[in-house]
Amino acid sequence: MTAPLRLGTRGSALAMAQSGHVAAALTAATGREVELVEVVTAGDRSTAPVHRLGVGVFVSALRDALTAGTIDFAVHSYKDLPTAAAAGLHIAAVPQRQDPRDALVARDGRTLAELPPGARVGTGALRRIAQLHALGMQLEVTPIRGNVDTRLGRVLGPDADLDAVVLARAGLARLGRTDVITETLDPMLMLPAPAQGALAVECRIDDQDLVELLGVLDHAPSRAAVIAERALLATLEAGCSAPVAAYGELAEGDAGEEIYLRGAVISPDGTRDLRLSRTGTPADAAEIGKALAAELLELGADSILGQEGHAGPGTQQFGSTE
Repeated sequence: MTAPLRLGTRGSALAMAQSGHVAAALTAATGREVELVEVVTAGDRSTAPVHRLGVGVFVSALRDALTAGTIDFAVHSYKDLPTAAAAGLHIAAVPQRQDPRDALVARDGRTLAELPPGARVGTGALRRIAQLHALGMQLEVTPIRGNVDTRLGRVLGPDADLDAVVLARAGLARLGRTDVITETLDPMLMLPAPAQGALAVECRIDDQDLVELLGVLDHAPSRAAVIAERALLATLEAGCSAPVAAYGELAEGDAGEEIYLRGAVISPDGTRDLRLSRTGTPADAAEIGKALAAELLELGADSILGQEGHAGPGTQQFGSTE
């Protein structure tokens, strides 16, 4: 009998849910059995702000296990991956993306517009902190870390100390917790992180049989959108915790399918907010992202990114994978 494929995953509830979904989909499509192998990363062991730990803190241990051959493939939250390719490894599939928008979970079923001035809103991402400040709603933005349940407990639990939290809608959906969402935030208000809601299924590039096998999970429109978003991020030379947002959507244009890419760079205190968009064909996804980043740089995005470490009055920079 063929041995089960070993799928490396972080041990958080969200990571296990994501990996379990990929494992089930692969078995359904190919008949190959898959076993989950938990890998503890530096990001899991530390309580420090992610920007102090470095880009890729949640993926390096998984990639080390892949290179060492102790697992056959890994599933990552794509937005956690460094933009530079990893030597000897290959993203064999980008499964169909979950809704990439952010979600608000607030007390008393409130929407963002219904929060009063001074309301305490928790989030872990500098990108969200910056955009909340940019709304000019006089919210008290509180940096938080922890898994999804920990964050929800800050607003819904018996010891709740926040009025609302902002999380990735995709994570709540994968955990079956969309019932707690009080508003899915319009990208015009809160543009998502590059690759938010997408998964990356990675294996060794020299394992061609597995590369081909995993390819059945690939969703071409999701891959094209993510390529455009991450090309923008890479061209800006920004990390996954930087105040950079991007959202690529595929739609039918006059000459066939096209990508509509929106990108933004926001100062941590929300006082500078650069937003642009660009369209092109899916085949040119990377070039669309690079060109949009170049336009943002011409408008001064690099000076905003130089402020990354200063998250405004009363805030600190925390990264997030949830």
